[in-house]
Amino acid sequence: MLYIGALGIVDLSKELVAASATPMILSILEEGDSYGYAIIKEVKELSGEEIQWTEGMLYPVLHRLEKQKLLSSYWERSASGRKRKYYSLTSKGAHQLENLKKQWQLVNSTLNKAWNNN
Repeated sequence: MLYIGALGIVDLSKELVAASATPMILSILEEGDSYGYAIIKEVKELSGEEIQWTEGMLYPVLHRLEKQKLLSSYWERSASGRKRKYYSLTSKGAHQLENLKKQWQLVNSTLNKAWNNN
């Protein structure tokens, strides 16, 4: 996936997008319940508009996380009357997020050390 932003053109591999999707979604939902489009918008904002997910990428991940009991969901009507499916972080999801944070921090720290040695 090509993204153009402050870092120039960045080619994010499908593997990196897939690996980072779960911790990003769980982190966003740690702040409160949300629905698909709002999650996509939040990822875009958090990345300085450099990461732009599609619905086709997001919804399979949300459904997988729900099957794994890391998320729960419910339907609610918006102010415009449209029904939206909201997702919530479960206690199992919160525990998984803490594990993922430690893993990503270790990987990030190791890469930073490796890159700073060059």
